[in-house]
Amino acid sequence: AEAIEHTAQLLANAKKPMMYGWSSTSCEAQSVGHEIAELCGALVDNTAAVCHGTTLIALQNVGIPSCTLGEVKNRADRVVFWGCNPAHAHPRHMSRYSIFPRGYFTGKGSKQRKIIVVDPRCTDSSSLADVHLQVEQGYDYELLQALRAALRGEPLTGDIIAGIPTEKVYEAANMLKSGRFGVIFFGMGVTQSLGKDHNIDAAICLTRDLNDYTKFSIIAMRGHYNVTGSGQVLGWQFGFPYAVDLSRGFARYNPGETGTIEVLKRQEADAMFVLGSDPGAHFPMRCVKEIARLPSVAIDPHITPTTEICDVHVPVCFVGVEVGGNCYRMDNVPIESRKVVEPPEGMMSDQQFLSAVLTRVQELKAN
Repeated sequence: AEAIEHTAQLLANAKKPMMYGWSSTSCEAQSVGHEIAELCGALVDNTAAVCHGTTLIALQNVGIPSCTLGEVKNRADRVVFWGCNPAHAHPRHMSRYSIFPRGYFTGKGSKQRKIIVVDPRCTDSSSLADVHLQVEQGYDYELLQALRAALRGEPLTGDIIAGIPTEKVYEAANMLKSGRFGVIFFGMGVTQSLGKDHNIDAAICLTRDLNDYTKFSIIAMRGHYNVTGSGQVLGWQFGFPYAVDLSRGFARYNPGETGTIEVLKRQEADAMFVLGSDPGAHFPMRCVKEIARLPSVAIDPHITPTTEICDVHVPVCFVGVEVGGNCYRMDNVPIESRKVVEPPEGMMSDQQFLSAVLTRVQELKAN
């Protein structure tokens, strides 16, 4: 009860609170949280700001030819992992969806699939690949455009493109062309290296070009289990997927200005509210110092670096374990998660806590 009161006072009295995280909680909780944000004139941002935000910008620019993971499992015989390492980052991805499963049209499983990994380093994922294109760091854009040219049979100049022999580029292009159904999975190697959203523009255009010859889709390798859901909920409530500024009472969206890191760097926020994320471990040092300086609340079932530097740590139930809720998978498929075990006594869920805070904020604002 004290925590609810403290959080409500903090948010209601702040001029421009920053509400960050949202990616490790249910869609229902996010929805309530956004209501609070609207009342308080807060900035709402999710973890896409530091990973796949650029993806969202790119698909606002050029659209996205995508599909679901089930379709990949049942159809795909060409799989590209670009700038991601699913062997470590998405441990069940390869065994359940992309490489090993035997689907409806992929009865032979991994024997039938050709895997291409594009990565500047040798990783555990690249050791599984049929082709490992060891691209030079920061040259993803060049390689993507070279592949697009190679697909159309345009002559490529020079012996080496983006650190890769030209004939290997042609080989890869032909391999992609010759499949029945292909998919490109791309990770933070594309979204956060030089070029940012332009890299993804190029990757999406490559996918579009491949559809002249065969079926091809592209899927972002999202991180937190419900970061996609956060984008969806913000989308249908405010019309923008992340970096939403509600300080004027209506939604404004300007990534690079209204994003969490930029706001903290410029010291614009006067309160920090973190839920279902751990900026203390992942943000630049300047921003972490700023979070420590501000009055702050962290809502997290774990003890994390963030909860250490925040003034108040509110423990809550685990979504999907101690309480059910809706979550979106990386391919935008909503999944209803179920409760498995009883939470500790008196422990609230994110949604219950936020609803209580919302009620209190409404009272405070009414006066």
